[in-house]
Amino acid sequence: MTFETSLELFSPRNIDPGTAAMLSWVNIEPQDKVLDLGCGYGVVGIYAAHRTDPTCVWRVDVDPVAVEIAKRNLGLNGVNGATALVSDGFSDLSETGFTKILCNPPYHVDFSVPKRLIEKGFNRLVLGGSMILVCKREVW
Repeated sequence: MTFETSLELFSPRNIDPGTAAMLSWVNIEPQDKVLDLGCGYGVVGIYAAHRTDPTCVWRVDVDPVAVEIAKRNLGLNGVNGATALVSDGFSDLSETGFTKILCNPPYHVDFSVPKRLIEKGFNRLVLGGSMILVCKREVW
């Protein structure tokens, strides 16, 4: 995969080890509908779009710069068709019915953001769907 990044975004020089670990663990099937929650410059969404229909991949981030770069990175990786939009978590995302929600939430402030994403995420999944998160502490 090839990425355009920005120094103002999370882990701009390399894929974050937590994200890499999550992607090595998750199994995305061709029939999956995937949400990359907090997409940054688009690593998770592009990975998902290579494994399922790109039109079944949604990517959201609170940062407009991240969303714009994530859109460009789709083209760089030959997986056009995924949706990307600016949203603070689920606030501007009306889509539901995801089979997988993948997220490496921001833990740098406090746990209120990851907690809100977890609490709001479950009702966006289909019955039997999965929410997979990178956790920074065993307690989480």
